[in-house]
Parts: sequence; C-alpha cells; structure tokens
Amino acid sequence: MRVGWREWVGLPELGVTRIQGKMDTGAKTSALHAVNLREEIRDGERSVRFDVPKTTSSSQGPQALVRVVDERTIRSSNGGTEIRPVIETRVQIGGGCWPIELTLTDRGQMGFRLLLGRQALRSRVLVDPGQAFICDPLD
Repeated sequence: MRVGWREWVGLPELGVTRIQGKMDTGAKTSALHAVNLREEIRDGERSVRFDVPKTTSSSQGPQALVRVVDERTIRSSNGGTEIRPVIETRVQIGGGCWPIELTLTDRGQMGFRLLLGRQALRSRVLVDPGQAFICDPLD
C-alpha cells in the first residue's frame, strides 16, 4: 500500500477512529501521545491506563487500559532518553489493518500525536514523502 508522509490513522482497539499520523521512517519505534499515564496490576499482569488523544488538538478521547508487553529506553529527537511502556494494538490506514507496537509518552508539545516508525510500516507500506493524505480517509 502506498501512503503519504502523513495520513489519517485509526487505532480501533483504543477507540480512536481518526487521528493524524506521521510516517516517520527515521524512527524505529512508534509513539502515541498518552496523558494521565498510570501503571496498574490487572490479573497479575502489568497494565497502563491513559487518556487517548482524539485528534491533533489537545482534546482527549476515551480512556484506555492496556497490557504492557515491554519497556524500552527511547532516545528522543532532542537527544534525551526516556523509559517508555510498550503496548500492542492494531493500526488502520486506508483499507489495511495490522498489529503494531506503540510506546506511550507525552507528546503534547509535538506536532503529531502519533508517529509510526519503521517497525510498524515495514513490509506493509511504501511511503511517498512528496504526498500527504493519499489513502481513503477514515470515518
């Protein structure tokens, strides 16, 4: 599937029907803006509860409770490092939907609430950096 450098993306398991996502081929991992992030133990497993962004604005959507599958040290674009929880969920772009891993962090000061890195894009999409919003929009 061919995609532009930014597309409308859905995260159906998190209740996000439409959010602008940046296809970030310079990043290995994907990242989602998550606020009010709190760790919990549910049924003996580590989980995180957080508020999910609605759009690229600062408004918040539903609250999610998701199992943590890993924890990673991520180097941000400003050179600092941060330990982030990793969750698994499904991403929807155009007519495609597949599982990805997302790190959770506060991206409130960033231009995009969702970055899709190489691991999420590999073998699924071809990014056309000269185009934006070329996939069918999500409703």
